[in-house]
Amino acid sequence: MGLVPGLVKGLVVTGSTVVRTVFPKRGMRTLVPAPTKGAATVQYPHVKEAPPTRARGVIALHEGNCTACMLCARECPDWCIYIEGHKEKAPPRRAAGKPRQVNILDRFDIDYALCMFCGICVDVCPFEALFWSPEYEFSEPRIADLLHDKERLTEWMETVPDFEDYEPGSVAKKLEVPPT
Repeated sequence: MGLVPGLVKGLVVTGSTVVRTVFPKRGMRTLVPAPTKGAATVQYPHVKEAPPTRARGVIALHEGNCTACMLCARECPDWCIYIEGHKEKAPPRRAAGKPRQVNILDRFDIDYALCMFCGICVDVCPFEALFWSPEYEFSEPRIADLLHDKERLTEWMETVPDFEDYEPGSVAKKLEVPPT
């Protein structure tokens, strides 16, 4: 097939798609587009849509599960997670056992001005300390206020919905949302 016939065929396909989109069910019989068809725009500030199941909104932190292992910060492609912690001696698990060291979380911040909401941090966390919240209204008047500290991230845990089962036949891991 030559170059010119291929271009003509592509233009015909594109033109017919445009006609079907602008003039649904009626074709070129009338030059006035159908008033009832087209995009259904939601008037956002006044009407709010409910986000779909498992929507990615803001990342919530369950501080009790976080061990400051820093896996999420290392795996983050945007480097928007800042973690600081220290080690403390903890009592032994068994009588006459050796005291153990545990990581204590001092700082856990996420800079949402840098975050691209890829979810790698949520997936890579082995202790189930990070969860997706469907909240999407967390804009701030100043860009510096998009740096959420661990107290603010812990507040988002109240908006994390209970986990819904996957579709039948799915082999994905089921996360349990811990009580806050």
